[in-house]
Amino acid sequence: MLQEYQRILVATDGSEGAELALNKAVAIAERNNAKLFILHVLDTRAIQATSNSDIHFRDALRDLGNRVMSDAKDLAIERGLTDVETILEMGSPKYVIAEDIPKRENIDLIVMGARGMGAVERFFMGSVSENVIRHASCDVLVVRPKERE
Repeated sequence: MLQEYQRILVATDGSEGAELALNKAVAIAERNNAKLFILHVLDTRAIQATSNSDIHFRDALRDLGNRVMSDAKDLAIERGLTDVETILEMGSPKYVIAEDIPKRENIDLIVMGARGMGAVERFFMGSVSENVIRHASCDVLVVRPKERE
């Protein structure tokens, strides 16, 4: 029996990997007549690295996130989806994608792009996709680039 998904979350940061994940999520949502949630997380680590008085930096990050989500939503609607919602959150992408939004929105599938971290960076930080796979309470699809380096 095939799994039918009704509430699909796709995490996007505007990268090439996120674009591949978006295309896959839209196709799955089309086949399942599902609602698509497009999420962009403003990473609090980047914001904390700036001074509290640097409101322009935070506003620029928020504007970029809104633009990324708007473009993603436009693509989903052009492909025929009618039930699309965007979500902009602040926090740690690892936890917002894996735990916060899936619980709040009753997500049954998370779709995200693979990110090519180096071994040292993965050792110190861990990859977002690894964390999501370990901690999500629903299915997770990690979309890899067609050509791996």
